[in-house]
Amino acid sequence: MSYVIPIGLFALLGLVSGVLLTAASKYFAVKTDERLEAVKEALPQVNCGSCGYSGCADYAAAVVAGAPCNLCNPGGAGTAARLAEIMGVEDEGAQAHRAFVKCAGDCSKAQHKYVFGGISSCAACNKYYNGSKGCTSGCLGYGDCVRVCPQDAISVKDRIAKVDIRKCIGCGLCVRECPNDLIVLRPINQRFEVACASTDPGRKTRTLCTSGCIGCGLCARNCPGGAITVKENHAVIDGELCLGCGLCIQKCPTGAIIEV
Repeated sequence: MSYVIPIGLFALLGLVSGVLLTAASKYFAVKTDERLEAVKEALPQVNCGSCGYSGCADYAAAVVAGAPCNLCNPGGAGTAARLAEIMGVEDEGAQAHRAFVKCAGDCSKAQHKYVFGGISSCAACNKYYNGSKGCTSGCLGYGDCVRVCPQDAISVKDRIAKVDIRKCIGCGLCVRECPNDLIVLRPINQRFEVACASTDPGRKTRTLCTSGCIGCGLCARNCPGGAITVKENHAVIDGELCLGCGLCIQKCPTGAIIEV
């Protein structure tokens, strides 16, 4: 019978500890906003960072804290509406964005300085004399963007990356991967874009790529909506002012402006 008392004491200590732990967990519990889980579930969980936050979980917390509900590019208008409903705020809508590669200098148009025989990577090639192309702003075509695209929306043809806007969800992973910052996210309803990123003087651009923007300004002077400006030897189109007339394509002497 000598072991009965110790066993009883241990049992009593266990019971008291359990009660104290339960009370402590309730007393020190951190209250969470019930909307947080709902917001997380409404997001596509791509964790692309195109919203400006490190991932969907961080964006969900920011939304609950008051961030706009329409920053998720992959989710688009549907996700924006769902988040607005959860948060009890007005749905401001979301304009879908898609990736665009600002280069049309394929093998037949752009000069090359050397033949790169290293790792098949744009980042690797770019470390040697700013890439193998004469134009240091051009697409190197080794497919770093292709490898990070979760939708198989990018392919490389004639050493130029091309985006299939039917597959692209606008996550922006390719934007961060391109070592030359050639890929941008643009509104899906913007029909015209300058397929060149060079800021070299026109004379130099002409010698390096026959499809490059030479900053001549013909497109800007003939744009009826005033949507085009020339900055740093390069034409820039404001999609909000563009009337969609296509006159810029007709006037561009090098074919640098294309319809997407």
